[in-house]
Amino acid sequence: MADREQVRQQLSDDGIDFLLAQFVDMNGTAKVKMVPASSLDDMIDEGAGFAGAAVWGSGQGPHSHDMLARIDLASYTPLPWMPNTARFAADLFVDGESYPYCPRTNLKRVLSSLRESGYVFNVGMEPEHFLVTRNEDGSIAPWDPDQVDNLSKPCYDFRSMAPVMGYLQELMSSLNQLGWGVYQADHEDGNGQYEINFDYQDALTTADRITFFKMATSQVAKKYGAIATHMAKPFDDRTGSGLHIHFHLADAESGKCLFDDESDSRGLGCSEFGYHFVGGILKHARALCAVASPTVNCYKRLKLGSGIFSSRSGFTWTPAFVTYGDNNRTQMIRTAGPGHFEDRTVSAGCNPYLILAAYVAAGMDGVANKVDPGEPNMENMYDRPLAEVLATGTGILPQSLAEAVEELERDDVVQAALGPIANEFIALKTQEWDEYGSQVSSWEIDKYLTFF
Repeated sequence: MADREQVRQQLSDDGIDFLLAQFVDMNGTAKVKMVPASSLDDMIDEGAGFAGAAVWGSGQGPHSHDMLARIDLASYTPLPWMPNTARFAADLFVDGESYPYCPRTNLKRVLSSLRESGYVFNVGMEPEHFLVTRNEDGSIAPWDPDQVDNLSKPCYDFRSMAPVMGYLQELMSSLNQLGWGVYQADHEDGNGQYEINFDYQDALTTADRITFFKMATSQVAKKYGAIATHMAKPFDDRTGSGLHIHFHLADAESGKCLFDDESDSRGLGCSEFGYHFVGGILKHARALCAVASPTVNCYKRLKLGSGIFSSRSGFTWTPAFVTYGDNNRTQMIRTAGPGHFEDRTVSAGCNPYLILAAYVAAGMDGVANKVDPGEPNMENMYDRPLAEVLATGTGILPQSLAEAVEELERDDVVQAALGPIANEFIALKTQEWDEYGSQVSSWEIDKYLTFF
């Protein structure tokens, strides 16, 4: 739906009185300007104006000209929790020109170049999230209305999920009304942790939907007295939340998946084209990590050694080795099916527009340079001692935000995928690390106050 008169009629048919021009900051956080539906034409032609310097990573100062959020008609999304309001994903403009610091605009730039080469990037993302509540002392606990979600291995447990079915069913029904093709939900490995899966789409549509999904979870959870969090690691003794990426490239004209090859000698049903793409991802994995895991907290999830087994369930389910393999969840990239790869390292706390742009660039660098990822790794990487793994030369992902940002600073391919956003990203993430390092934590007080 991209015609304004069709959209205008749809607004009338759906009883829409207000529009949200929705964009994201560098962190991927949804930002909005709300206008009456009568302002549709203005939102298409001009956009909703605001002070760009009030948004993280905008590349603006207090002296800068107004930024305008101009809506994309194809992204029309009625709010299930507020039926008189619709959301449109928006691109940012300044002085009438497309603004390169806009994460959505940047992804469109990368995807446009990809299409000119004859390809489309199709993506499914699996959003894991926690439902939590605040205790009187300000700490958080899993939202557990019946006090039954207490198993050390709660994954798929009926009794643990049953009190939350109202929330999950309302969310699933709402998203299916929007045509998303939701096909399953489950209780994940952490107490209070859930996942909802929906059909894959082109990368831009998927990024728009992930952004809206986060908006929807916050509002539906609120109705039930819970807080929905997409923080990567809210509990130190429970599995963290990922945003696993399932991906393939398709021919832009025919739509045919270009990663399929039944004659694959390596046994994964993948084409050489697909292997080269994976080779590019592995080549740039350490720099990609800064974009895929962009907060201090994300690295509480990407642990090696004994950290792999720090979850109450026995292990974290998060691979931090730069490897790929068959249908094996201890690898960074597993082969979920012929020509179907999944990257399990991506954090729920990432900006989907930035990581998908970076992913395309890294993968296509592998294609351009015919990067061979080597033979697939079929081992249980969790069983091998860390020292033994390192002795083989196997790469590992950065173990802190600072380390990841340093890798990004050295990677021209990933930086180019982010455009001018790269410099803003590096500066702000360096600042975030410095702020974290200056904090005195309760752990330090408990450990050292009377230590000497």
